[in-house]
Amino acid sequence: MDTTEREEIAALLARAAEADGRQAVSEQGRLALRNGRVDVNHLTSKDEHGVLVGYAQIDAEWSAELVVDPARRREGHGRALLQRTLNSGARRVWAHGGHPGAKHLAGEFHLELVRELRQLRRTAPAPEVPALPDGVTLRTFEPGRDEEAWLKVNAAAFAHHPEQGSWTRRDLEERQAEAWFDPAGFFLAEREREGGRELVGFHWTKVEGGLGEVYVVGVSPAEQGSGLGKVLTAVGLRHLARDRGLSTVLLYVDADNPAALRVYERAGFTVHEVDLVFEVRG
Repeated sequence: MDTTEREEIAALLARAAEADGRQAVSEQGRLALRNGRVDVNHLTSKDEHGVLVGYAQIDAEWSAELVVDPARRREGHGRALLQRTLNSGARRVWAHGGHPGAKHLAGEFHLELVRELRQLRRTAPAPEVPALPDGVTLRTFEPGRDEEAWLKVNAAAFAHHPEQGSWTRRDLEERQAEAWFDPAGFFLAEREREGGRELVGFHWTKVEGGLGEVYVVGVSPAEQGSGLGKVLTAVGLRHLARDRGLSTVLLYVDADNPAALRVYERAGFTVHEVDLVFEVRG
């Protein structure tokens, strides 16, 4: 895919985001498009005049995201693009925002709902920060020093997560290169050990489009139940509210993670919208 085609697709994604109020392709997918990654499959749909009307991306795990230009919807392009996507080997399809049209198409193709990713939002003053567990201290991320330690803890904390736990150094560095990356909002918790300090948890915040985000909160399995996750969540929320002046904060959490949902609900988060994943049956 050449630069011109990537720019055309990016423009289509921007038009769709403006019309729908959300992104049709995930951050990971947009980075893959922008950086020309070859570990994804890009499908484009054009009309009889060669005008781009739709785009689909299939990742290495055979999950797909699709979008049709808002001006060309209800012309059958989405149905045709979904058929091509499934014929290309996709096993799962995202429906960001759970749009009724996407759910209708999923039913038409006999796809089964297998995942619900909830976007929660909170608009409230910064919470009080509880005391850290004994022996744990807090500092911020240092680029060039902390990448490998962070990747190790992230993999352990999200060992069963379908996307987050498989991050590589490249995934991390792509985000470090983004304009929104700010190490001052990337908090690391360390525990005193013999011979030094060990990274045991983190809260990576993000600010983009006028909204704060609890981008990733992770705690080492050895620290589960210590209250560290609650402390890290509060530290990040305080940073977004007091240091960045943002009262509204969002985050994403799977509907089948009741423990995390309880933590965030107690912190004042409520459901804003949902993303759905449909899977090919059989």
